[in-house]
Amino acid sequence: MSQLRRNIELKARYAELAAAMAILSQHGARLARIESQIDTYFKAHNGRLKLREVQGVDPVGVTHSELIWYLRPDSSDVRESQYRIAPVSDPVAMGAILTAACGLRGEVRKVRQIYMYHNVRIHLDEVQSLGIFVEFEGVLATGADSAQTRRHIDRLHDALGIKPNDHVSGSYADLLGI
Repeated sequence: MSQLRRNIELKARYAELAAAMAILSQHGARLARIESQIDTYFKAHNGRLKLREVQGVDPVGVTHSELIWYLRPDSSDVRESQYRIAPVSDPVAMGAILTAACGLRGEVRKVRQIYMYHNVRIHLDEVQSLGIFVEFEGVLATGADSAQTRRHIDRLHDALGIKPNDHVSGSYADLLGI
């Protein structure tokens, strides 16, 4: 069984991708990879369930798929998320099974630039039909105190000049109304 993991996260709209890249680099964040992602969301009784298909657009060009279940409150503040991830070797078959069993919600397409800053993943997302977003995911080790991770997120949030009215409470699927 996939291990239950935790992170704290915050998502916000952002106007200028190039500015975010420059500010993150100035503050010591490093670009880890760039991916094109298709997230297919399914109806779930508890939390959210999505099948993610990834195509790397960096020189490595890695392709993989994974099933992600997560439970996170819909809040525009920094919030804790619990999640499980399992690799998927046949995304077409898995998608068909999940659609038959759970029902299909819809699809989100995005290009994601992933930066790392300590234990915080910073996603610069260009989401089809929605625009540009910054998402912070502070990964929490088992039994870890989230205070230091929260300070890292706050530091980056302030450096990027993100305001509370830029924060987003739901998922990209919610914003698309699917």
